[in-house]
Amino acid sequence: MTALYEDIIFGPIRSRRLGISLGVNLLPVDSKLCSFDCIYCECGWNDEHIGKRRFNSPDDVKQLLQKTLQRMVADGTPPDVITFAGNGEPTMHPEFEKIIDLTIALRDEYCPSAKVSVLSNATQIHREDVRRALKRVDNNILKLDSAFDSTVAIMNKPAGRYTVQHTVELLKLFEGDFILQTMFMRGDYNGQHVDNTTNKEVEAWLKVVAETSPRQVMVYSLDRDTPCKTLEKIDREQLQSIAKRVEEIGIPCSVA
Repeated sequence: MTALYEDIIFGPIRSRRLGISLGVNLLPVDSKLCSFDCIYCECGWNDEHIGKRRFNSPDDVKQLLQKTLQRMVADGTPPDVITFAGNGEPTMHPEFEKIIDLTIALRDEYCPSAKVSVLSNATQIHREDVRRALKRVDNNILKLDSAFDSTVAIMNKPAGRYTVQHTVELLKLFEGDFILQTMFMRGDYNGQHVDNTTNKEVEAWLKVVAETSPRQVMVYSLDRDTPCKTLEKIDREQLQSIAKRVEEIGIPCSVA
């Protein structure tokens, strides 16, 4: 069953990719707000969670994050990572850069060994303030699930104008200082079959990986409930095969 995050600060949880992760949700706690409507999203469909469209304020985030970090450090269990995720796309927050700055300050004060990570679908990286903020965090993890617009249209259902080529050009502005994340899966949605593990898909995706030259790639598959019930998880052996092809072009790749 898909579900929303009901708090501004959530966890800590053990992340497959990041370790002990304390989550930060900048989106409404009673609704989903995202520029994608991914068929695999653990939060469910956008139109199933329409509530108050209120971003969480920087003051609320600071107060709650500070309180949680103080408690975790006092308990001797500081987080490995502070992760911006939650009920949608965190970089949509109009004060995203300000919140990143205050988070880094709190991290430096209470748990300087912790990393700050952002899980983003990369739809807001046309904004200079978002790019500045993402360059300040330890792990700016940016999504690209396919090199083909037609596949992205099915898997991610982007709102407004979206093209892979434009996203690739924006990713190049990071000059390799980002982590590329890709969900691999197959299944059917609205009478259309989608499979981004075919040789055609992977070959085109590898060209994008080489072109954007991220410092790391993360590949993963389904692990939680999805709103579309006809999707198939890709086995670890196939993911490792894809990861090996990434490493052959000289880029580290992890499988989660």
